[in-house]
Amino acid sequence: MCRLCETNRLVYLTDMPTAPRRSAHIAMFNIAAPGHVHPGLEVVRELVARGHRVSYAIPDAMADLVASTGAEPRPYTSTLPSDDPADWGSGPLDNMRPFFDDAVQALPQLEVAFEGDVPDLVLSDSTSYPARVLARRWGVPQIQLTPHMVAWEGFVMEDINPEYAQMKRSEEGKAYFAAFRSWLDEQGVDLDVEEFTGVPERSLVLIPSAMQPNAELVDRERYTFVGTCGRTEGRGEEWRRPAAAEGKRLLLVSLGSTFTNEPEFYRACLQAFGDLPGWYVILQIGKHVTPEDLGPLPGNVETHPWVPQLAILEEADAFVTHAGMGGSQEGLATGTPMIAVPQAADQFMNAGILEGLGVARHVPKEKATADALRASLAELTSSPETTNRLAELRRATTEEGGAPHAANLIEATLR
Repeated sequence: MCRLCETNRLVYLTDMPTAPRRSAHIAMFNIAAPGHVHPGLEVVRELVARGHRVSYAIPDAMADLVASTGAEPRPYTSTLPSDDPADWGSGPLDNMRPFFDDAVQALPQLEVAFEGDVPDLVLSDSTSYPARVLARRWGVPQIQLTPHMVAWEGFVMEDINPEYAQMKRSEEGKAYFAAFRSWLDEQGVDLDVEEFTGVPERSLVLIPSAMQPNAELVDRERYTFVGTCGRTEGRGEEWRRPAAAEGKRLLLVSLGSTFTNEPEFYRACLQAFGDLPGWYVILQIGKHVTPEDLGPLPGNVETHPWVPQLAILEEADAFVTHAGMGGSQEGLATGTPMIAVPQAADQFMNAGILEGLGVARHVPKEKATADALRASLAELTSSPETTNRLAELRRATTEEGGAPHAANLIEATLR
């Protein structure tokens, strides 16, 4: 059993519900994006293991992964863009409108998928707008499984993102909010658009509270942080340390699943860490870059288009990451020091949080030279303060309970 799993299992044993369980039908709704599906898979697996029937609405692209938890996929067709950042445009409206358009066309499909089989409870990702509509229509409770930071008391998007404020004042922005308002009216939903999309009635937050800005201002009646819910076993993430890495410290370099078309950054990593005495490097390069694009590889480096990240982090001594929420919390959960090189979106805030926690060095992309990367690695891995902070935060993360605690809270709602 992996280190994270073992600790969460101890939490589970001391947090078991005292009332008898009844088998329930639980419906989960999500989009086909790794950063939204993976964080909650173990919650679903835990519910299935406890005897509940879980129907999972998901596009075909990730239906097999969902089925591996024991849940029953309910496939639907999605119109969301691909995982190539270029397909999503550049402004706030470009990032928001596809989710609304997808919701409008997906709702009729999901109505049919659950016709005559209404669940006892709805779980949903924060991007699944049809789930909130259907839960209200069915008159059943809904819990959002949130894989990212949440709003806090006094949070105003316009204050955080001036570009968002400008979008709301534009004609295109006004048309978007008017269309969304009209759709909600058609569904009999009287919530404000921003409340509907951004403020769940109840949320289990699948990140450590340490990664939440202004955590002390978060409404803990509405939001419960359950920490990292991932595990290596059962996710097809078996991994063995390469023979060439025996006796060496292990460094993982990964920019996740989306922001991987960065050959110049990978070359800087090769220059920084290639043939570095005592280190072995696993470099994930994604689907856009080939090993040939990088030139001759040093003897202590291996490249892959994809790697079982959490499984490797269980053994890694350092992690170069884009500071996506998934990678950030997996680094905390496994106690791995990080070099954060953010690429987009919330990654810049995550990088700042990690550095502020004392467990990472934030190296901006434009400053990620070989010298800067190598110096950051040396500082992180020779610092007793970093080691101590990682141990403290790892304990705090696992004590939040993970998937077993999340399942207990879901069952409490059913009761």
